[in-house]
Amino acid sequence: MSAPELSASHSGLMDQVYRHQRHIYDLTRKYYLLGRDRMISELSPPTGGTVLELGCGTGRNLILAARRFPNAHFYGLDISAEMLATARASIARAGLSDRISLAQADATSFDAAALFGRSGFDRVFVSYALSMIPGWERSVSAALSVSDGSLHIVDFGQQEGLPGWFRKLLRGWLGKFHVSPRESLAKEIAQQAQAAGKSFRFTSLYRGYAWLIVVGGPKPI
Repeated sequence: MSAPELSASHSGLMDQVYRHQRHIYDLTRKYYLLGRDRMISELSPPTGGTVLELGCGTGRNLILAARRFPNAHFYGLDISAEMLATARASIARAGLSDRISLAQADATSFDAAALFGRSGFDRVFVSYALSMIPGWERSVSAALSVSDGSLHIVDFGQQEGLPGWFRKLLRGWLGKFHVSPRESLAKEIAQQAQAAGKSFRFTSLYRGYAWLIVVGGPKPI
């Protein structure tokens, strides 16, 4: 299957999965998509800066970030038209349509200049999307290619500090939504960061339930 065919197939799958779930997504996911708010709080874009989210889903993170950093402009892309419909409605209700721009695109291969009129962003972030994207490694490469500052990623870890029964139960539940925690997530991103000459910071959260990664940008004090 070619890349365009794979992209179209995944887009259709995501629309099918979230056609109805998108209406309750934010209400239900807040209980187990842990670490998102911490990641957003660490973005700290410069005044007048630009922030891009890959796999923006319902727009929840973009709205939270835009409220936290009122002097920045935000951009989001997602492969699912269904999720973007919810995101646009939510952003409009929040009164943030003038500061958040959305586009439908594949996070593994996109043209930021064509989509948003920009080829680079001060901050790029990905929240619980890499565990759903076929060929997720290409999304990391794509994110790094448009990151003029730092790249922030939070996703499922390997639950390395949690009981085996919990890990098995979680994996079974996530599989119903085509979600697969990436065992090589940290290693792959570290390698790409090194190749790009950027710093790499890894934090395991909640006994490995989630992994938080920052590539580039200043080191924490």
